[in-house]
Amino acid sequence: MPRLLVLCVFVAIFSYVSVSIEVCTSALIPGAKGDQGEIGDDGDQGKLGKNGPPGLPGVPGEPGLKGELGHTGKIGPTGDRGDKGDKGLDGPAGLKGKPGTMCDCGRYRKVVGQLDISVGKLGNAVKFVKNVVLGLRETEERYYLLVKEPKRFREALMNCKLRGGTLAMPKSTNTNRLMADYVSQAGLTRVYIGVQTQTKDVDGSSHVYADSTPLQGFASWSQEEELQPSTNSSCVELLSTGTWAHVECEATMFFICEFPKSRRRGGGREPGASASS
Repeated sequence: MPRLLVLCVFVAIFSYVSVSIEVCTSALIPGAKGDQGEIGDDGDQGKLGKNGPPGLPGVPGEPGLKGELGHTGKIGPTGDRGDKGDKGLDGPAGLKGKPGTMCDCGRYRKVVGQLDISVGKLGNAVKFVKNVVLGLRETEERYYLLVKEPKRFREALMNCKLRGGTLAMPKSTNTNRLMADYVSQAGLTRVYIGVQTQTKDVDGSSHVYADSTPLQGFASWSQEEELQPSTNSSCVELLSTGTWAHVECEATMFFICEFPKSRRRGGGREPGASASS
């Protein structure tokens, strides 16, 4: 009986110690790695983050197609005059003429007088043709022709040049008045004249004639142009009142050409002859 009691006590003590060691051992030593669990569902999309730093510049693209031709710009300043060319070689001498004969001109005086009368009548006839048939106006040095063909400014310049003249340039009060009356009698209100604006040169002139000479000594600007000159229009028109005004060079209107009288002596084209197109 005492042995049995001792055995029971011993078993009880051993069981208690074994349980204590198992509890401590479980608390201090990790267990074996378990099996991998299943992959969970995708979570909700997070908030957008801040913009990152700019990336490196990309490769340049191919050049684009060539654009359309722009509008014609204003005429630039007149260039410097070139050097005078070398003198040409003398031409061959002409053939010797026949000797003249003595003439008794007394008997021809009557004939000469009749010729003077005929020449005077012919001169009046020529003047009639010029003023009435051809519609020309003239001064001591030049003829003026009103061309009733609507042209742009550059086209008018070329048209007068093809006729053997240039776009009319009123350089005095009398010439300006003659041209204005010419326009008024034709029933018109305005025409192109050979004056246009340019970049100011050394002399300070901002306008030039069609022959590239600066506008000096005479001008007939309207009162509005004197108070507030146009900065967008580079060409000039003559009104039937005799005043000048700026106008767009792309506008189409009639124009006046001028021809020097000395040119006709050299066998030049008759003023007013049709220009070849």
